[in-house]
Amino acid sequence: MSHEGVRYDGSRIEVLEGLAAVRKRPGMWVGSTGERGVRHMVFAVVDRAVNDVLAAGSGSVDVTLRPDGVRVVDGGSGIPVEAAGHSGEPTLEAVLSRWGAEKYVGGRHVVDATPFFNNWLFVVNALSSRLTVEVRRGGERWVQEYARGVAAGPPVTAGPATGTGTTFFFRPDDEIFATTECSYEALEQRLRELALLNPGLELSLTDERTPGESRACRFRFPGGTRDFVALLERGAGSPVHADVVHVEREDPRMAGIVEVALRWSDADDERMRSFANSRATTEGGTHVAGFRAGLAAALTSYGRSRGLLTADDPDFGPGQIGRGLTSVVAVRLDTPEFEGATRGRLGGGEVREGVEEIVREHLSAWLVEHPEEAAAVIGICRLPWNPQDEFDLHSSTVTN
Repeated sequence: MSHEGVRYDGSRIEVLEGLAAVRKRPGMWVGSTGERGVRHMVFAVVDRAVNDVLAAGSGSVDVTLRPDGVRVVDGGSGIPVEAAGHSGEPTLEAVLSRWGAEKYVGGRHVVDATPFFNNWLFVVNALSSRLTVEVRRGGERWVQEYARGVAAGPPVTAGPATGTGTTFFFRPDDEIFATTECSYEALEQRLRELALLNPGLELSLTDERTPGESRACRFRFPGGTRDFVALLERGAGSPVHADVVHVEREDPRMAGIVEVALRWSDADDERMRSFANSRATTEGGTHVAGFRAGLAAALTSYGRSRGLLTADDPDFGPGQIGRGLTSVVAVRLDTPEFEGATRGRLGGGEVREGVEEIVREHLSAWLVEHPEEAAAVIGICRLPWNPQDEFDLHSSTVTN
């Protein structure tokens, strides 16, 4: 094929902005025009709802899959409707129709805080054939409707409101997506994780898409990551210490909070989950590296000080402490640094240092306070071990 006569200049550059940019390249924002992309849209609205509830200090989030779309109801404080200071237009409309118009102030409780997180509601609106939002705030109900990202009119009052919060109802655009359906199982998994990582938060999922075959689940875990460890342990061996070791501590170096829960059993495998701002880090990262290094250092120091390791025994390495270990490692950061486009791996050297120090100090104190259980843990870690495939939480069944 000849390229003679083909010019490459400014006239051939198409600049896409706003709605057009999202609708032209939806995969850049939600990863797929299949079920995975639809799922990502639902996750985005759910994460926003969870942020609002956490910032308000109480409330629940309820998700309903309907034949004509998805409804997400939260009991947070509600998106402001009054005019935004920067533009004069209603804040609600700015949030749904402009890049980066919403910034959450939930501090380190913010779910999935990323440099472009504040665009997600705009993206969901742009990729929906229709979207209706209802805000309950200041004793009033406000409603606004959109079609493919364009407002049908300004927010209008719709009578008095009981309580506060926001309801989104949206239908993924069938002109963009090959399917507008979303996996119940995938949403169930995500809501379970959010409830486990945020103690006391209540979330529910209801599937009304098939008449006469409705199904539902509700999650609330007062024990948080302790309950997470207990869930991951199902089907494993017997624990070698009764209580789940747990620590939650702030570290200014990483501008965030570390939370770790763990327990050893006499099982042969390791079961671990890691998260950054409630987002699963499936490829690990610096928080996992710091966790393993802290465990290894604490176990080595204690083992040598109590004569549980001989002079011929090498120090424990980060890869030797996994036999029988079930753990959850979670960090909540003001500005998380993810590596790679998939954001499955957390970066940041200060995160590694902070997690390592906190884990080493806390586990060292626990070992001293529990000498019999500590000896059992050291004994397990000294055994030869070939790591098996990581346990898959998707295969577990939760009854609440």
